[in-house]
Amino acid sequence: MSENYPHLHASTRLVIDEGPEERIRRIRTDRWMTYLRADSTLSTLEDLLAYPKRTRMPNCLIVGPTNNGKTMIVEKYRRSHPLIEAIKTPEGVAIVPVLKIQMPAGPDEPRFFGAILDALNFPHIPSANIAKRQQSVLTLMRSRRVSVLIIDEVHNLLSGSRVQQRRLLNLLRWLGNELQIPLVAVGTAEALHAIQSDDQLANRFEPIALPPCRDGDEYRQLLSTLEAVLPLRKPSHLDQSVIATKILASAEGILGEIIAIVTRAAVRAVTTGAESISVKMIDDSGFTPPSKRRRVAA
Repeated sequence: MSENYPHLHASTRLVIDEGPEERIRRIRTDRWMTYLRADSTLSTLEDLLAYPKRTRMPNCLIVGPTNNGKTMIVEKYRRSHPLIEAIKTPEGVAIVPVLKIQMPAGPDEPRFFGAILDALNFPHIPSANIAKRQQSVLTLMRSRRVSVLIIDEVHNLLSGSRVQQRRLLNLLRWLGNELQIPLVAVGTAEALHAIQSDDQLANRFEPIALPPCRDGDEYRQLLSTLEAVLPLRKPSHLDQSVIATKILASAEGILGEIIAIVTRAAVRAVTTGAESISVKMIDDSGFTPPSKRRRVAA
């Protein structure tokens, strides 16, 4: 009976009696994991959305290692402020409170404007000149009442030449000024260096650091939360010292790797019938730490 699993969240108990295939599917499904730093970052983003228009709008740069939860946070924020369909607005125009794009891998002005137009589902001609794209972007963002623009993977701008980098940095400053909306940049430490290379941008973008996890109450609570949503029929006590230390060391502190380790071990726990995660289960799951993967790739 599902009520016999006190280690699980109430919603997880509802599916605990399902078969292995369905429980494995649920284990592998992406889910929002709340933790202190994420909640604090979301609170900052909410303040930006409510900010009144003024000459110099506040911006922020969410910075941290790859796979450390940055995109997960801004996606959670975007989903919390979904598009309002045109049929539900007096003007008959869809409203997009939070617009999220990704900095193009080959960064230049046409591709950047194209990314915004694509995100707004506006058909455009790739060969159109910059001035036309720029005007389309301004007109659309104003008509759709975009209140916050999120630019993910902003470190991609470093793949451009120095001239392209400078032009894009100037473009970010201009766009924020022209629309009088906050910008949220998301990227690695390299993005921070790029932003700080421009004195005016450095003064406008407040860094929000998402460093690797360290052992402590916040990390142990994260593990407890994660265990409660995994449909395993026996408790694993992931927050206990030995297994918590094992997970943290193997993941090298990276949040996405922590979740990957626990996910792999949980799948193995179901397939073997063990129904709980142990240090041996983690070893047997075949997880390779990120630093070792990089050495193999090199």
